[in-house]
Amino acid sequence: MIEFFHFKKAIPFMRYGKTTTAISLATFLFSVFALFYYGLNLGVDFTGGTVMEVRYTQAAPIDAIRETIKASGYHEVAVQNFGSTQDVLIRLPLKEGVSSAQVSEEIMGVLKSGTPDVTLSKVDFVGGQVGQELYENGGLALILVAAGIIIYLAFRFEWRFAISAAVANLHDVVIILGLFAFFQWQFDLTVLAAVLAVLGYSVNESVVVFDRIRENIRTMRDETIPDIIDSAITTTMSRTIITHLSTQTMVTAMLWFGGEALHNFALALTIGIMFGIYSSVLVAAPLLLMFGLKREHMIPKEDEKIEGMNADGSVV
Repeated sequence: MIEFFHFKKAIPFMRYGKTTTAISLATFLFSVFALFYYGLNLGVDFTGGTVMEVRYTQAAPIDAIRETIKASGYHEVAVQNFGSTQDVLIRLPLKEGVSSAQVSEEIMGVLKSGTPDVTLSKVDFVGGQVGQELYENGGLALILVAAGIIIYLAFRFEWRFAISAAVANLHDVVIILGLFAFFQWQFDLTVLAAVLAVLGYSVNESVVVFDRIRENIRTMRDETIPDIIDSAITTTMSRTIITHLSTQTMVTAMLWFGGEALHNFALALTIGIMFGIYSSVLVAAPLLLMFGLKREHMIPKEDEKIEGMNADGSVV
């Protein structure tokens, strides 16, 4: 296997396990505080509102449309191309005492004042009840994905690995939500999709490290569990750097050039990738030690005898 980043010695990650765990706990508690104190700035998908589709005869000036609508009093408007450069999707929040029909008429009047040839293709009203259902279903999706990950890792490895990975994934998700709450970035369905993607992305990194730990337990018979974990993390570091750099390069392109429609989606992925690396190495691995991982948890006694090992890990 080609290694672009070769490390001659194992990096002693577990020596700083308590420090990194304390940092993780602090960031986790801060994120929980932000969620409860500030709350998520939910988008139209969850709160309800008016969704309009309008068509221009030429390429629609998205930024100009957005600023024009904001100037009319709708500061939380979302404007993006829909299908082609001439079709525009506009999401507007609920406005007390104003019906969806009145909102669409007002917006069309504002748009026609600058571009008379703009036409209304479709208008929909997303009720608050529908938005609440989407919010609840999104939360259910997060819970089901997390449960599936725990079950998968428990069968593939051992319960200590399953719980460690689950805590690391929860750490990533809560930090994403906490930062969105603290900075009041809009949380919509695209951000929810990014959070679900981060769950799968983060657990993939954990599985790679866990696989190497299991392999090292069988081959590094004279080493302690912390040394085995350090070696596993170090030997997978080259793969980790290349994978995350490649992924982040594409996500950064979306963040910079994807426009407002993809901005928060890419932002959530960026946060998830950054903390996904951290949690897989410096959250999940130290938790294995805290849960008392030993050789006999990974190697059945029958296999130990075949491989020339006693139950305590010593060589026969």
